[in-house]
Amino acid sequence: MKLAMWVFMLVCNLIVPAVMFFFGRRFLKNPPMERNSLYGYRTTRSMRNQETWDFAQRRMGEVWQKVGVVLLPLAVLGQALTLLAPTAESMCLWSLVPTALEGVALAATIFPVERALKRNFDENGNRQ
Repeated sequence: MKLAMWVFMLVCNLIVPAVMFFFGRRFLKNPPMERNSLYGYRTTRSMRNQETWDFAQRRMGEVWQKVGVVLLPLAVLGQALTLLAPTAESMCLWSLVPTALEGVALAATIFPVERALKRNFDENGNRQ
């Protein structure tokens, strides 16, 4: 039972890095072409005009791909450490640590994209 739970939690913890890597590659090769409110990297700064939109989609793709590659082995390592837990319940509890770290990493990807937008465009969306 403990091994089955561990495998389940491993798969759950690999979802975020896999999705980040997949969408990172997708946005590098085929980003959303038009500004929209449903799909893509959508912030006030990225949606100023088409040029900022295109830049933000490519930059977000780069960041997500890199972070996904880094998170993948860290998720496996973090999940492997949960095997040291004495019970299945404590193993599940400790499995939340990699999950929480993935959430923080996912949220933190906003900062490099916004910084790149700010460095390359003024407040009106004109290239500097």
